[in-house]
Amino acid sequence: MMRIHAQIKAGEFPNCRKIAEQIEVSSKTIQRDIDFMRDRLGLPVEYDPLRFGFHYTQEVTSFPSIEVSAGEIAALFVAQKALAQYQGTPFERPLRSAFRKLTDGLKERVSFSWSEMEEAISFHSAGASVADLELFETVSQAVLQSVEIEFEYRTLRSSRYEARRVRPYHIASLENQWYLFGEDLRRGQLRTFALPRMRKARATTARFERPGDFSIEEVLSGSFGVFSGKERHRIRLKFDQFAARLVSERTWHDSQRIKAAKDGSMTLQLELAGLEEIERWILSWGSHVRVLQPLELAKRVKKEADAVVRLYN
Repeated sequence: MMRIHAQIKAGEFPNCRKIAEQIEVSSKTIQRDIDFMRDRLGLPVEYDPLRFGFHYTQEVTSFPSIEVSAGEIAALFVAQKALAQYQGTPFERPLRSAFRKLTDGLKERVSFSWSEMEEAISFHSAGASVADLELFETVSQAVLQSVEIEFEYRTLRSSRYEARRVRPYHIASLENQWYLFGEDLRRGQLRTFALPRMRKARATTARFERPGDFSIEEVLSGSFGVFSGKERHRIRLKFDQFAARLVSERTWHDSQRIKAAKDGSMTLQLELAGLEEIERWILSWGSHVRVLQPLELAKRVKKEADAVVRLYN
């Protein structure tokens, strides 16, 4: 829009086709930008059929500005960089573009260097999921518009896809993976769906009202990651001196309580509604952690550890 404004103000009478070729977007995108400039920003833009281009019918001294502080710019940059885990997917480029457009519209000059911030701040994450942009847009729009969605889904323990019809309540990125939370109409229960295991998603015309008592914080309160069960478990883990320092540097769950010992070891206590995800996390620490409670979890970890040992015998 800044480039469109500059060309109109310079009396170049740009049209959608010419600008689209310059910026390498579609003519429809340019038309939407011009409509936004006219209808939302109040700029006096009109098309001149004799000159085959747009012009201002009144004098425009400057483009409508965006007031934002240098601190907000930095915060926005950090938020954009946090999505580096999706590098190579369609999600990063639109954010980078939006950031630059925002900085172009600043009312007062803020001194900052994009390249310097690129060199100073970065985010790296292993195991990022492969996101399908078309599927993501279908699901996210269904959530925003509160319409039922149909798709095929394959669970981790299944070899085939099953048809699902869901009332989508929320979409979230957890542990580098996108998940949909919604009511499975066939099962009559709130279920969690991993987007990479979905296909052929289609929004229907059936609208619904999201339950007033739905809270994603409540849904995730009992889980260590994404999934939670019906029973509550008090988890107590003892980490040795090496692992204690690493574990204490992060917040793993809202319920966590840490008790340090004189020898440098540490006890971590959690209140969870599921054991599967915490079991995998415990195994990732190898011999640096021991399950003190509950006995069921200790048995599960031992069984899996024994299976790993058998692989190398």
